[in-house]
Amino acid sequence: MDTQVRLCIDTREPFADGMAFGDVGPYERLAGRILFAIDPEDPANRPIVDLDQAPRNAAGLVEYATDVYILKPLDLARGNRRLLYDVNNRGNIRAVQFFNDAPHSNAPSTAAHAGNGFLMRRGYTLVASGWQGDILPGDGRLTIQVPVARENGSPITGAVRTEFIVEEAGVSCLPLSGNDYTASYESVSLDTRSATFTYREHETDPRQAIAPEAWQFARLDGGKPVPSTWHCYLPAGFRPGWIYELIYTAKNPLVMGLGFTGVRDLLAFLLHADADADGMPNPLKQGDIGIEQTYGWGRSQSGRFLREFVYRGFNEDMRGRRIFDGIAPHVAGGGRVILNYRFAQPGRHPRQHEDHLYASDQFPFAYCVLTDPLTGKTDGILKRPATDPLVIHTQTASEYWQRRGSLVHTDPLGADLPEREGVRIFLFASSQHHADPNTGPLQGPYRGLSNPLNTTPLLRALLDVLDAWVTHGTPPPPSRVPRRADGTLISVAEVRARFPTIPGVTCPREPNRLFVQEFGPDFERGILSKEPPEEDKGKEYAVLVPQVDADGNDLPGIRTPHIEVPLATFTGWNLRLPGCAERDLASLNGSYLPFAKTAAQRQGSGDVRPSLQERYRSRAQYVRAIALAAQRLVEQRLLLEEDADRYVALAMQEATLD
Repeated sequence: MDTQVRLCIDTREPFADGMAFGDVGPYERLAGRILFAIDPEDPANRPIVDLDQAPRNAAGLVEYATDVYILKPLDLARGNRRLLYDVNNRGNIRAVQFFNDAPHSNAPSTAAHAGNGFLMRRGYTLVASGWQGDILPGDGRLTIQVPVARENGSPITGAVRTEFIVEEAGVSCLPLSGNDYTASYESVSLDTRSATFTYREHETDPRQAIAPEAWQFARLDGGKPVPSTWHCYLPAGFRPGWIYELIYTAKNPLVMGLGFTGVRDLLAFLLHADADADGMPNPLKQGDIGIEQTYGWGRSQSGRFLREFVYRGFNEDMRGRRIFDGIAPHVAGGGRVILNYRFAQPGRHPRQHEDHLYASDQFPFAYCVLTDPLTGKTDGILKRPATDPLVIHTQTASEYWQRRGSLVHTDPLGADLPEREGVRIFLFASSQHHADPNTGPLQGPYRGLSNPLNTTPLLRALLDVLDAWVTHGTPPPPSRVPRRADGTLISVAEVRARFPTIPGVTCPREPNRLFVQEFGPDFERGILSKEPPEEDKGKEYAVLVPQVDADGNDLPGIRTPHIEVPLATFTGWNLRLPGCAERDLASLNGSYLPFAKTAAQRQGSGDVRPSLQERYRSRAQYVRAIALAAQRLVEQRLLLEEDADRYVALAMQEATLD
């Protein structure tokens, strides 16, 4: 049976004070709640872990609710009749920020929040809703309230492994979740002898035990510890950069997989229904006008959500209709979100140093179906031709170093995969995982400045490409990824041999390696019973990285004008600070390494890269080169004309050439 959907719209008002966006005209914003009542016995819902253990209403249905946010043309007939679903990231709305170069807001409402207006000028309807059941309210985050699973009325318990890494001194107490925006799984006991608490500097170091009497399940109240089954208190304080791992018995798991059905059933309603279960009209229907195509976009965690959503079969509604016609996972790397599991922690994802052993990166990594020679499994993300969406998968250099991104387009041993029909994959060369379009390089808990390379122009162009592909069948440009066949997908050792000598800069020793992991016999049923998991060091997946040019910038992928005509070396990696696991990659941060201004300056420092004056005789020469690089991308449908003009305008104002 169809899921019962009820709208509770609390806010409906003009967006950006009624500003008109070209021919599309003004927009309006809607915000409120969606109430669901889902049939746990329906075969389409049975894959949800612990749904059979959730409380039911008098009709035998399981109830839950989510926040929802909608931006739509006031007159739908003037829009493009396309719905762009923004998969929120830990409750945060991101699409307007990254497509419109706008300031971040979880409730966009002003003209400033519209940024350059790209999505509105195109006529998109934007929808976002809560899906991560452990996100706490605050800062406007979108949340979802899912039920607690209980077995015959009694609490369900199980092992939970949590990891704490702080980046500043003076921290001695943390929620068991490790942060203040994610709910913790409650410990069944205050007795620290029933838990295992260890610490180590590097992920590969032996774990050092912390004695039970040296810490407490407690929180601080006025500077004094108070017993709490939700917190960890370490009187000696957490050492910055070191890994603290706590394994304890928790109770009351949330039915987290309802995050998938919530997205599925909300979109099915908006696409097809005239009114909700109580007769409230569908806000995306105006007479015969409705949504004709639906696209899903998500960055990082949200991109992993899209990959898992499709892989697990949720891209088909209760009547067998496709939900997303196209998806665009951005910076997801080779992973999928770990959501439909008992005691799931979907906010975690493995990097070389942080959260390294969490289960996000498991075969299959690629979209095509293939056999894993290390496990013998045959699988792929796209395996349901009737409902599989078209895919444009984009990733930065950081995903190759930290998120096993090469496995998206190679087999598990590193051999190139052929282009799969219905899929395009693009590397945004030399960019980092997260670069806010409105900020420059930043200094943080890492050795050098972060990588500010802006790639939002590529996102805009590729959204147009996806729309033309879905709507008209216009083939997109071929994938732009590093390949073994042409020598642009290589080992870290090969990059180290080619990377230029730059004062104070050390190339990483290795990427975020991946071995076959064992999480216990019930892992495929959504239960992680072996914590920490066992790694089979004799079975290693090939994690490869892009080749670099003489400046250290990535050779393959889409090279923006700022890489084709560079003023600096941009990398997808940075390194942690001394004393804080300094040999390790610094999360998903890249590096910004400017060129010297003169030959004398670079020679004096030992920098082998040509200086700015050696590269560009004049500003005019630099501007012409930028314009030519931008125009080449326009001709390849990888850049919009308006963004080519922006590159030229920036080049004319480039301060480093003064």
